[in-house]
Amino acid sequence: MNGLVKKFENVFDPSSPEAELLERIDPNKLPRHIAVIMDGNGRWAKQRKLPRAAGHRAGINAVRTVVETAARLSVPVLTLYAFSAENWKRPRNEVSMLMNLLKEYIRKELRTIHQNDIRFLPIGRIDELPAAVQKELRLAEEETRGNKGTKMVVALNYSGRLELVDAFNHLLKSGARYPLSADDIENSLYTVGLPELDLMIRTSGEMRVSNFLLWQIAYAEIYVTEVLWPDFREIHLLEAVLEFQQRERRYGGIRFASFHSVQ
Repeated sequence: MNGLVKKFENVFDPSSPEAELLERIDPNKLPRHIAVIMDGNGRWAKQRKLPRAAGHRAGINAVRTVVETAARLSVPVLTLYAFSAENWKRPRNEVSMLMNLLKEYIRKELRTIHQNDIRFLPIGRIDELPAAVQKELRLAEEETRGNKGTKMVVALNYSGRLELVDAFNHLLKSGARYPLSADDIENSLYTVGLPELDLMIRTSGEMRVSNFLLWQIAYAEIYVTEVLWPDFREIHLLEAVLEFQQRERRYGGIRFASFHSVQ
């Protein structure tokens, strides 16, 4: 029994598929940073002839599950794409409902997040969100500031393109000199100080990155599952991590053996 199985011994039955996956996962090769595009809430509700709000509310259970699982795995960073800058185009009542769900989630889950040593970090154009939402976000960020476990990064009013615009404007304001370096840009992103993105998960089977972490995704492994976000559970995250570990990451290079094979 490896250390990961022990961490989940009160969660999974030893004979469960989840426990079998944990036995196969190498605890020394876990991704340092996992990001998730949480897609499929609307389709989940439509399949059940329910209002879209029901899908978003069901998605909260998946958030709770994934955050707790990442924390048990000791994944350093988990970034969740919760609300994009483009989502303002949705009907006003849906946007209002999403903001209320966000506040509700923080109020209900903050104590558990804090008790599990998870640090809460919102990123995006937070100052453009409703004042009541900003207040809850800042409270959660401050309350968990000293926690040393998994960093739960929540992207809100977020756009990968706007993040780069904000980074360049920050550099201009700070008097950065030409030519800029990759490090200059890296240090001006919302994600400054976080480890490099290793694994990007997208639910619902869509084959696009939807303007998410465009700079950070450069060498990330992308994992797409047909599972709709409200149905995403521990086993699906473990499957993604296992596949990540089975991929060969070359960062633009080639294997030495492959090089000789083409001579």
